[in-house]
Amino acid sequence: MTGTPMSSLAADPPAAQQPDWPDPAALRAVADDLAARPALVTAAECDRLRARLAEVACGAALTLQGGDCAETFDGGGPERIGAAYRTIRQMSAVVSEAAGLPVVQLGRMAGQYAKPRSRPDETRDGVTLPAYRGDLVNGEAFTLESRTPAPQRLRRGYDRAAGTLEILRGLTAQRGGEFFTAHEALVLEYERALTRQAPSGTYDLSAHLVWIGERTRQLDGAHLDFVSRIRNPVAVKLGPTSTPDDALALIDLLDPDREPGRLTFIARMGARSVREVLPDLVAKVTASGARVVWVCDPMHGNTVSAPSGHKTRWLIDILDEVRGFFEVHRALGTHPGGVHLELSGEHVTECVGGTYEVLPAQVPDRYETACDPRLNRGQALDVAFELAELYAEVRAGRRP
Repeated sequence: MTGTPMSSLAADPPAAQQPDWPDPAALRAVADDLAARPALVTAAECDRLRARLAEVACGAALTLQGGDCAETFDGGGPERIGAAYRTIRQMSAVVSEAAGLPVVQLGRMAGQYAKPRSRPDETRDGVTLPAYRGDLVNGEAFTLESRTPAPQRLRRGYDRAAGTLEILRGLTAQRGGEFFTAHEALVLEYERALTRQAPSGTYDLSAHLVWIGERTRQLDGAHLDFVSRIRNPVAVKLGPTSTPDDALALIDLLDPDREPGRLTFIARMGARSVREVLPDLVAKVTASGARVVWVCDPMHGNTVSAPSGHKTRWLIDILDEVRGFFEVHRALGTHPGGVHLELSGEHVTECVGGTYEVLPAQVPDRYETACDPRLNRGQALDVAFELAELYAEVRAGRRP
């Protein structure tokens, strides 16, 4: 299935967090090339995920989403992809057994090559250059050549995503079950170029699910406009400043027919805010009759600095936010749908704590992320065992 790129940014609502592409003609040529290439996933697979997430929305299943903060073109070899895949599978098995429910597995893989930034540029030693926005846009090296957005990177991102999907499909075929992919729909030219028309509607076939982040969820913005037009299951991140009116407006825009499985809300509140902010959001959304999937992202609201200056996260804070998420849903009688984690299948030392403890002073030892700190395999399993206890309590009808 091939297609043509959706309309250019100039004809759309304002688009936040877009690269300042220096050569529009080169960008259009790359987009046209991608539009003529095979889709990365199929509409049938997207529909199947939507049906699985409908089960989560109705309380009959859970979802576990995990993977790199930002994938890199050179860091996604078969061993690392396999390690992350196996970690997610093992976590899902632990949680599923305790909850007595199937787990819908999604990898932040095969497309998570771009990241929003708090500032458009970065200054070092008096030199200011564009911020690193992920390998899909520019390079991490602090040089003008590396940091200049390069359209050909979109083509390379497609090639890397196709290779990753081939590995994931092979692993899934060996072990059985289902495994879906997801990423943030950030660089709109890439997402539009991989949008295709199928008999059942229009799909972004760069991934099975795409989400809109906290920095790009403007109701009058191009990102929400884009995902409102596709049939994929979609998600939106909700931070601590989100209001019930925000959530209800998002439902009206993205899920006007109130179809379970269409819309997921990923709450990224932080351990200090989840118990204060989330209850009103969940209560008002539930009262509206919408059947959304509620997922906890306990990573992004809990970022601090290590003594070395590296960004890090304490596992104790991550687990506290997860517990708060469960407390809210238990009190309201609603379904805690799952978690969304940044993790690695290897023993990186980017987050602090865990059964096999990473100390604050050890953070720089294996700090390999291209952007934000990830749980290592042991820490990810610590989260899984905590989730197992919480879901077992829910299953038994006890308050977490």
